[in-house]
Amino acid sequence: MSPDDPIRMLQVAACLFALAALGGVVMAAIRFSGKRNPPAWLAMLHGLLAGAGITLLAYAAWVDAVPSPALLALLLFLLAAGGGTVLSLAYKWKQRLLPSWLVITHALLAVVAFVLLLLAVFGAEG
Repeated sequence: MSPDDPIRMLQVAACLFALAALGGVVMAAIRFSGKRNPPAWLAMLHGLLAGAGITLLAYAAWVDAVPSPALLALLLFLLAAGGGTVLSLAYKWKQRLLPSWLVITHALLAVVAFVLLLLAVFGAEG
C-alpha cells in the first residue's frame, strides 16, 4: 500500500477528528456545567488536532479522488472550524462566555462531518 493512499489518509484524519471530538465533549461539558469557559490549553489542543485532520483530509482530496462523502465532510469541517475560530477569537480570547447556540452549532457541524467521513472510509473499504 502506498503512503499516498487516500483512504489511509482518510482513516488517519478520522482518528485525528476522533481525538479532537473527545476534547470537544470535555469542553462542552465544562461550558454547560456552569457559567465558565473551558481552559485555553484544551481549546488549543482541540483546534490543533482538528486542524491537522482538516489538512490531511484536504491533502487526500487534492492528490487523489476521494469518495463524495469525504468532500462534503471537508466542507462541513471547514464551516465548523470557522465557528471554532469565532468561539476562540471573539469570545474566549476576550474572556466572554461562549454562547450556547454557537457551541451547539459548531458541534453539530463537526458531528455530521465526522459521520460523513466515517461513511467515506468504511464505504470505500467494502
